[in-house]
Amino acid sequence: MTDYVNDPTLPAPPFPGSHMVLDDCYVFVSGLTASDIQEGENAIGDIKEETRRVMRELERMLALVETSFADVLRVDIHLADLGDIGEMDSVYAEFFENDRYPARTCTESPRLSGGSGVEITLMATRPDRSR
Repeated sequence: MTDYVNDPTLPAPPFPGSHMVLDDCYVFVSGLTASDIQEGENAIGDIKEETRRVMRELERMLALVETSFADVLRVDIHLADLGDIGEMDSVYAEFFENDRYPARTCTESPRLSGGSGVEITLMATRPDRSR
């Protein structure tokens, strides 16, 4: 069974989509930027703080569906300026155990929502719910 979930603590998506889509095995989380998070706009312009806020929000969203960063299989990151990858990586790496990083793509996308510098989307496994 597939569930389409909008997080009530976030503004409704400004596009025809859902914050999260859940099936029996996976959770798919739509791209998230600092401008999507309440008071996240305060971080825009500081790539480290934007990344930290987005990762914390993703962590909270995963916990809502009983998953965590340990369950993340794939991450897609879009940076407004690929030159910020080192600073973004320094924060991103803090959220994963050493040598247990998910598969990842990082691209430059110069026009991110709300003027943000980073957008992150992910896919994670869900716990075995048959028990």
